Amino acid sequence: MDSYIDLQNIGTEELGHVDLDRVDVYGSPPDVEPQRQYYFMAKCRQIVKSERERLGRPLYACIQTLGCQMNARDSEKLTGILLDAGFEEAAEEVADFVIYNTCTVRDNANQKVYGRLGVLHGYKRRRPHMKIALCGCMMQEASVVEKIKNSYPFVDLVFGTHNIFKFAELLYTSLVSDRMVMDIWQDTDAIVEDLPAKRKYPFKSGINIMFGCNNFCSYCIVPYVRGRERSRKPADILREIELLARDGVTEIMLLGQNVNSYGKNLEQPMSFARLLREVEQVEGIRRIRFMTSHPKDLSDELIAVMGDSKKLCRHLHLPLQSGSTRILQAMNRRYTKEQYLSLAEKIRREIPDISITTDIIVGFPGETPGDVDETIDVVQKVRFDNAFTFLYSKRTGTPAASMEGQVPEVSMKQGFDRLLHVVQDVARQQAARLAGQTAEVLVEDVNAHDGSLVTGRMSNNMLVHFPGGRELIGQYVTVALKQCKGFYYMGERKAPAINDSI
Repeated sequence: MDSYIDLQNIGTEELGHVDLDRVDVYGSPPDVEPQRQYYFMAKCRQIVKSERERLGRPLYACIQTLGCQMNARDSEKLTGILLDAGFEEAAEEVADFVIYNTCTVRDNANQKVYGRLGVLHGYKRRRPHMKIALCGCMMQEASVVEKIKNSYPFVDLVFGTHNIFKFAELLYTSLVSDRMVMDIWQDTDAIVEDLPAKRKYPFKSGINIMFGCNNFCSYCIVPYVRGRERSRKPADILREIELLARDGVTEIMLLGQNVNSYGKNLEQPMSFARLLREVEQVEGIRRIRFMTSHPKDLSDELIAVMGDSKKLCRHLHLPLQSGSTRILQAMNRRYTKEQYLSLAEKIRREIPDISITTDIIVGFPGETPGDVDETIDVVQKVRFDNAFTFLYSKRTGTPAASMEGQVPEVSMKQGFDRLLHVVQDVARQQAARLAGQTAEVLVEDVNAHDGSLVTGRMSNNMLVHFPGGRELIGQYVTVALKQCKGFYYMGERKAPAINDSI
C-alpha cells in the first residue's frame, strides 16, 4: 500500500505525470476536480487491463466527432481520457467502445445520429460486450434524451456538454453497469482544468477560452444546449498555451462561440484584445488564430491588436448571415447592413492584407429575392475571400422555427444558387491576386490525393499544395505561389530559409 499514490495530495500541475497504475483506487474518490477524474481513470484502467488479459487483445475505442471546432476540441479531451484508461484507437466496426460527440445545429444532424445508431445496433448484436455512448449538444435536448431512452435502449451512456469533464467517472459507471447511464446537466458555471487530451496534430492545437453563448440568434439552438457565456481565467489559458508550446505546438486557435465577448463575466474583466496581447508573449508560439467573432462585439482595440501583431494570422472569420437589415433584425443579430459594411471597411483599411471569410444563411423566414440581392451586394462590397453558405434549416426549439413566412424550398435554392455564383466568383478573384508572390506555409500533412505533394496553410488560412516529403510536416517553409486553382494554390518550395522551422 505504501507504493500507492493518493491523489488527494497531488497538485493539478503534477496530475499529467501521475502513473495511473499506482493510484490508490481502494479508498474513497477525491471530492475535488480534476483529481476525482484521475481517480476514475485509474479505476477504468484496472478494468481495461483485466479485459485485455481475458480477451488476449487490446480494447479498442472510437470517437466520431460531428459539428464545430468546439466539439473537435472536446473530442481530443475524450480521446485523451480513453487512452489514459488503457484503450487503443480503432475504427468503429471493431471498437469495444464507440462514442458519438454530437452536433444539433440543424435537425438533419440529429437524423444522421439516429441513422448511425441503427448501424451501431447491428455491430452490438454481433458483439454484445460493445459499449455505445452519446454526448455533445444533441444530448442537451430533453426530447432527444427521451427518444434515446425509449427507442434506443441498447445505448449505454448518455451525457451532455456541461458535464463533459466527468467523462472518466461516467465511463467507469458504464463499464461496471448493465443499464443505460444518463447524466445530463441543464446548466453549470463549472470549468475544470488539467484533464488529458490527445491532439490531432502535434504542432497545432485549439484552446477553449470560453464556453456558451449569450446572443440568442433566432435561428440558433446553441445558447440552449451550450449554456450561457463563461470565460476561463486568463492565467489558466496562458498556462495551457505555455505547456503546449513546450510540447512543440507552434500554432494555436483560441475557441469560443463569440470570442469577442471574452472576459466580461470574470471577477476581474478582461477584453479579448488584451488576452491576445498576453498570448502573444508566450515563447514558442508562432501563429495565433481565433474564432468565432460576432460583428456586434468586434472592437477598435481588437482591430488595432491584429494590425500590430506579428503572430496573429491574417485571417478573420466574421459571420454576416444576411445582408438585409430587415432579416438581420429578425435573426436578432443586433447590427445592420450598414454597420457591417462600415466594420469591414475599417478592418480592410487598418489591416490591408487581411483575409475575411464569413457565414451566410439563405432562405430565412420572410426572406425575399430582394433580401438575397442585399446579401449579394455585401459580398461584392466586402470582397470575402470565402463564404460558407447554408440553406436555412428549420431548427425545432428556436424562435425562427415558428415564424411566419417560411420560404419554399424551390425559392430557397434559387436564391442560394444566385448567391453561391457570386461568392465563388469573388473568392476566385481574391485568391488570384496572390499569384506570383511567396508565402510562409505551415505544412500540415502529405497530400491526400498525391503522395509526392504536401499540403500546408498560409497565414490567411488558404491551402497550398507543393512537392515535398513527410519530413516537412509541422515545419514552416517559404513557398512560391505558382498557380491559383480558385480556392487553393499549387506552389513550389523556395530555397530553405533560416525561419523554415523553430
